[in-house]
Amino acid sequence: MGHIFPNWCASAYLRRFLRTNIWQKIETKSKTTLLFVQSNVGMLVAKTYVKYKKMIRVFLLNNFYVLGDVPMKALKTAIFAATMMSGATAMAAEVSGNVAIGSDYFFRGFDQSLGEALSGGFDVGFENGLYAGVWGSSVDDFTSTGGLELDYYAGYGGSFSDSISYDIGYIMYGYPNDTQWDFEEVYGSISVSDFTVGFATSSDWYGSSGDYDYFYGDYGMALNDDFSLGFHYGATRADAGDYEDYSVSLSTEAVGLGFDLSWISTSESDTAYFADNEFVLTISKSL
Repeated sequence: MGHIFPNWCASAYLRRFLRTNIWQKIETKSKTTLLFVQSNVGMLVAKTYVKYKKMIRVFLLNNFYVLGDVPMKALKTAIFAATMMSGATAMAAEVSGNVAIGSDYFFRGFDQSLGEALSGGFDVGFENGLYAGVWGSSVDDFTSTGGLELDYYAGYGGSFSDSISYDIGYIMYGYPNDTQWDFEEVYGSISVSDFTVGFATSSDWYGSSGDYDYFYGDYGMALNDDFSLGFHYGATRADAGDYEDYSVSLSTEAVGLGFDLSWISTSESDTAYFADNEFVLTISKSL
């Protein structure tokens, strides 16, 4: 696959962008400049996805994964710093949490828990669109991960209108008891009313299995005041193999709890650990 920019060109462009837009913000502490930068970054991401969605992965790899001067660790640091800086400038943040128990835990059609799973997380969201959070779940010990997954993420979300919104961010999937399985992704999505299309990409996926790309579409609809129906289709394109996953979910709320019944299956239903017409019940509580 060809490159959109040579690595040296992308690197110089990013350094110039950071120096003129981010580092000046750090020195001047100007809220106006910060919001200007965030707005233009969001606009660039959304327009790039719509117009060049077939080249998104190459763009991300050139500008985030393989920049010789700006490695992924620097990107993580920048996102974290921007999030912390946002709290100081916007002076308004919303903290939320959630806990859930499910009859199983599937990740993109792959069975992570081989049975019941307990999960929970916390999120911090700022008025200017920045957010960060952590989420954990019990998992099966089939990869010597010690039965725990712990994910950290940060990103930026915004909207073009009442019906069109976007989101882009970074997530690190961690297995504290066996870090060889840790991996990172950059992700993004665009939502139009009740329909969402999105992607995630990694250059060193789960267990160092190589390049990984994921594309998906979601649609949600209200059946009535109490019940909603959700549809999902996802396509994995990776060095380790290609497959599709799909699900249909029925959701409702009662007595302060969320109830979700999902049907999940994959194109690899005859392969171990992949969903094969599975039904999963999840009960959750927002904090």
